[in-house]
Amino acid sequence: MSPLQDLPAPNRRLFLRTLLGAGAALGLGACTSAAASGPALSADAALPTEVPSGTSLRIASSLGAQQLQLQLSGLIRQIPFDVPSWPNIGAGPDVINAFRANSLDLANNAGIPPIQAHFQGYDARIVAINLTRKPSYLFATKPHSDIQSVAQFAGRKLAFSQGQAQGVVLLRALRQAGLKSSDVQLVPLTSNQFLTALQAGQVDIAPLGIAQAPAYLNQYGADGAHTIATDVVDLLSLLWAPAGVLADSRRAAAIAAFVPIWAKGLVWVYENAPVWEQEYYVKSQKITAEQARQVTALSNKPLLPPSWDEAIAWEQQTVDLLAEGGFVKSFKADVLFDRRFEHLAAAAVPAEYRS
Repeated sequence: MSPLQDLPAPNRRLFLRTLLGAGAALGLGACTSAAASGPALSADAALPTEVPSGTSLRIASSLGAQQLQLQLSGLIRQIPFDVPSWPNIGAGPDVINAFRANSLDLANNAGIPPIQAHFQGYDARIVAINLTRKPSYLFATKPHSDIQSVAQFAGRKLAFSQGQAQGVVLLRALRQAGLKSSDVQLVPLTSNQFLTALQAGQVDIAPLGIAQAPAYLNQYGADGAHTIATDVVDLLSLLWAPAGVLADSRRAAAIAAFVPIWAKGLVWVYENAPVWEQEYYVKSQKITAEQARQVTALSNKPLLPPSWDEAIAWEQQTVDLLAEGGFVKSFKADVLFDRRFEHLAAAAVPAEYRS
């Protein structure tokens, strides 16, 4: 029997104690190894405008996407600091662990990982925002499923990752359908376990990214697997970094220099969709050209707002939603944002990508 099979719904207190305990252990290790490479920078000090020679950042590149995007666009040549590694780290819990272990300086995630990190007592800040107006996830059923709507999730086993965007999308969809988390069976998994759990029938439903869904349906659609689309969005795609990194003047300067490059990279992908489909989805992710076109058709146009007010309000709603379910304690979401960086992404792109 697979270790994932017939998992019970999560005991919230036990689940959170496990996360906190693991985080504390990693944090102790990080305390002995973390060292600032430049003069200290207070949280209210102006950002440095020059990147000192010899500065480096380790930037997450989940499935190689960030690095490839910058290589194809030529923007990688504009990075004014060293990038000794582009770790293949994408899932929120993995990013938090890498931050704690002092093995990663900057990552791209959704809105939930910074909330989870804060709840675990780890201090990290959001430094760039991209708003997504269209759904980024679809709810996929196991093979031979008769579920056709979110309302039919009641009493079913749902793959649930508390520390990732997929978890919040699921909670928002349940609320929209008039269901509470207690009305379903939440099976605690990380997103990289979702496909295996679906394929084996260990969960009835799992939220899959739009890039994952075509390949899953191609393999299991003939067996009755299908997707359930909703209008539930995960508004935030963001860059974030440990507070300790931002307190290092060298690395803070490097991040400030990288944010505009990141923003331009998003625009390049949107404006060069056929190239991205072929070079990333077909060559790297091994999906067909038609599936790649389906993915990009569902993708969001970059939206890099000059004000973060909407993003902060959305993050507060997410905190409140998680607190209502007993997953976190409520707090003011604005503490997650370092607004010194607020203007950088918007200033780097044409007006059509700002609103």
